Amino acid sequence: MRVDKPWGYELRWAQTAKYVGKVIHVNAGHALSLQYHNQKEETILLWAGRLQFEIQEGDRIVKRDMRPGDRAHIPPKTVHRMSAIDDCDIFEVSTPEIDDVVRLEDRYGRVERT
Repeated sequence: MRVDKPWGYELRWAQTAKYVGKVIHVNAGHALSLQYHNQKEETILLWAGRLQFEIQEGDRIVKRDMRPGDRAHIPPKTVHRMSAIDDCDIFEVSTPEIDDVVRLEDRYGRVERT
């Protein structure tokens, strides 16, 4: 199933009660939200393109440049963001909580204000 996003799109190729598999396509110059998940756990593999990956380590956010073949594991409650330097294709496998997203910053106005 294709799900269009303001930064590109997702292709959900597996969705069960136990796991989800996606290809995430991020257009060059675009970025996902700075976000975390309360329950969702995920692992990403950069398949194509170049990506700047931000991830919380302790009490700070670390930026890493990723190239094809690089991967990262993202436990629940870990703040992270992916920003595409080139068009990127990313494989993501995760637990099934696809709507578990807490956005802290977002270029596309999707942060909920309380």
